[in-house]
Parts: sequence; C-alpha cells; structure tokens
Amino acid sequence: MKEVFDKILAQVNEEIDKIDLYDFDIIETSLSMVLRLQSVLTDLRNQLQTYVFSSKEEEIFFFKNQKPELLGRLLYFYKIYRIETQCPTGSNEVIRLYINKELDSLTYFFNRNLDFYQYYRSHSTIHDEHYFLRGRTDIRLCTDSAQFDKDPNFSTGYDYKVAKILANEMLRIYLNKRLQKLECDSYIEDKQTVTTKIPIRFTGKKNALIELGYALVSSGDINHGNIEIKEFMKYLSSIFNIDLGGYYDAYIAMKERKDQTAYLNLLAEKLSKRMREDDNKR
Repeated sequence: MKEVFDKILAQVNEEIDKIDLYDFDIIETSLSMVLRLQSVLTDLRNQLQTYVFSSKEEEIFFFKNQKPELLGRLLYFYKIYRIETQCPTGSNEVIRLYINKELDSLTYFFNRNLDFYQYYRSHSTIHDEHYFLRGRTDIRLCTDSAQFDKDPNFSTGYDYKVAKILANEMLRIYLNKRLQKLECDSYIEDKQTVTTKIPIRFTGKKNALIELGYALVSSGDINHGNIEIKEFMKYLSSIFNIDLGGYYDAYIAMKERKDQTAYLNLLAEKLSKRMREDDNKR
C-alpha cells in the first residue's frame, strides 16, 4: 500500500505544483482540484476494500499519515473554492476584513482542538490505536464528520481531524499570501495614481532587473522571505510596466556566465562612486 500511495501522492503534488493559486481563475482551478481529489480518494477507498493491512502499525500509519495527506489537500482546495466564491466585492479594505475573518476561524479550530493538535504535532503514539484504527471510535466523543468522508471502512474519525490540521496550515499560508497580494495591489494602484503624471520606468536591460529581483527574493528581505520568485517578478513587471517573461531562462543564463552578479556588482560600484563624489564636494 505504501508504494501505491506514494505514487498517487507524487502525481497529485506534481499537478498542484503547476497551479498558480493567485491567478484570476482560481475558482475554476480549485473546483477542478476538488473533483480530481475526490476521484483519487474514491479509487483509494475501492482499493482498500480488498486490501488487508499486514499489521495494526500499518493501518495506523495509513490513517494517521497517508490518507490525511490526500484528504487534507481536498479540504484545502474546497476551502479555497468556498472562500473565493463567497468573497465580497468592494474595496480592498472590505476584502481584507473578510480574509482576516477566515484566518480567525482557523484560530478557532486550533483552540477548539488544542489537545489533539498537541498530541499530533508532538508525534505522540500512546493513543494511536484509539485514534487511527477502524472500529475504535467512541461515538460519545466529539469527532468531526464531512461530506467527503462517511465510509466507516475508510475512516477512523480522527484521520479527518489530521486532514483538517494539514488543510488549515496550508490555508493559513494561502490567506496570508492573499493579504500580502492585496496590499501589493493596493500599493500598485496608489503608485499608478501618482505615476500618471510622473511615470517611473526601468530603462536598463530587462535581464538586469531580473538579476535584481532574484537577489532581493534570495535575501529574504521581501515579506520576511515569504514570497515566491514568480510573485515578485509579476510585482516588478507591474511597478515598472515591463514584461519580465522568461525570467527563469535569464536566471539560468546568469548562472552560466563568468560574472554571475554583473549588475549587482555594477550597482555597488556606482553607489561607491557616488559616495566618493559626495565626499569630494564637501
């Protein structure tokens, strides 16, 4: 089962890696991934009908670690779909309040499930037979249920909780980046309002700006390092009204040339020269 699951998860992750989560078609994309992951879980459920776990440890590992990886991704994309379809129209401030409310709901889930969250995150195993073996669920305990996961032969109740934890952690990152993008868009709008009278353009070579962009992202000084190069290149393109498409090819060429940081070295020289000239004027 481990080999089968690893292959399935690798295929799913490859598909997810190709997704731009902050593109305009995220609603259609997230819905497509929900349907895709539902199909994957259904196939896995069918395989499990005839599969016999070799030991309690294997069954626990499946419901504690493997199945939640897929179910967590399903819940993650479903939440994105729900959040984006219900996102209000209006000012950036209205949208910002809406996203912060969704972040608050993640905090509520964390607080409501603190004991189990600590158990899972501390890698405890003492209650694993109760949490992650089928047929051991005590109905007097409050365990979550979901429309995706009703089959008792394919669920222990707590594997869903683990999936929710994984989904919420991914969703927290998504929502925080969504806020950052919103702030970035607001900044761009403000800058565009100013630059309608005084346009600011990057008049150097495109590859020079790409080199600068990679350097800034690599420094970790943009959003505390919580930004992808693709996002930052889009931002620079918007700010300077320049097409930075093909930035990765430019980066590869940069790595292969003799002076890999030619533009950054030139900037350092120019700045040092300006400082020396300023000193000479005194």
